Amino acid sequence: DQIEPRLKHRGHEAMHAEMMLILIATLVVAQIVLMQWKQRHHRSYNLVTLVQMWVVPLYFTIKLYWWRFLSMWGMFSVVTSYVIFRATRKPLSCRTPRMVYKWFLLIYKLSYAVGVLGYLAIMFTMFRFHVYFRMEAEDSMDVGVIMLFYGLYYGVLGRDFAEICSDYMASTIGYYNKGGMPSRSLMGDICAVCGQRILVEVEEEGFIEDTYQLSCGHIFHEFCIRGWCIVGKKQTCPYCNEKVDLKRMMNNPWEKTHILYRKLLDCLRYLVAWQPVIFGVVHGIIFSLGLE
Repeated sequence: DQIEPRLKHRGHEAMHAEMMLILIATLVVAQIVLMQWKQRHHRSYNLVTLVQMWVVPLYFTIKLYWWRFLSMWGMFSVVTSYVIFRATRKPLSCRTPRMVYKWFLLIYKLSYAVGVLGYLAIMFTMFRFHVYFRMEAEDSMDVGVIMLFYGLYYGVLGRDFAEICSDYMASTIGYYNKGGMPSRSLMGDICAVCGQRILVEVEEEGFIEDTYQLSCGHIFHEFCIRGWCIVGKKQTCPYCNEKVDLKRMMNNPWEKTHILYRKLLDCLRYLVAWQPVIFGVVHGIIFSLGLE
């Protein structure tokens, strides 16, 4: 009786080794292909990755009946779709850039806060601080993992959609083109992001806000240029396309931590968007070779 199971599983070690080799080879090849795609065709890579990020979790959500995630995903998608609709209109409303940046800045801050709270909840559980709140370790860990995933996931989507909107609005505003020369002149008292006057007279319509001057000399509303550079990941002047020193803009130590957070978001983008695809390819190869 003890010999029969051994005979039944004879040769499975070699099969498992083949499956592991297929997995490692596929991961290496996929990583090389994705890196080359990102370097050579950055725009299409970001677009396809964004679609993957948006659709892949939805598939698992419906399949596993995660209705809480589905409801939040639906609300985010509805509002973001409206924001994108406004950002792609021609002519562009003067208030649209500010609305776009306000929405994505809100998503950015909320996702950052929820992600940090989720990480702290996980750490508290690992150090057994959850007992002071009379919580089970499993429940505390579940809350931490869910909050961390929500923060990272919507942080990634918010950054990518903000980049698409800012790209489109820059071309719609039309102050510079790919050649680097402005396509139309900018008045000295006009913000190139929102198109509103920098200095507003008494009872005159406009935005009363602090201003910020870039190294190139152009002046903008502080909220507009911070949204352009930080939320939209832009590192150039919206008017002359000159390089912007983000270290000068991020003079707050709290804001400097966002750089590390962005790197974490990039890692999640790969795990959520491409890992399921890669494992699907591996499963298909194994099935076609009869190793299942």
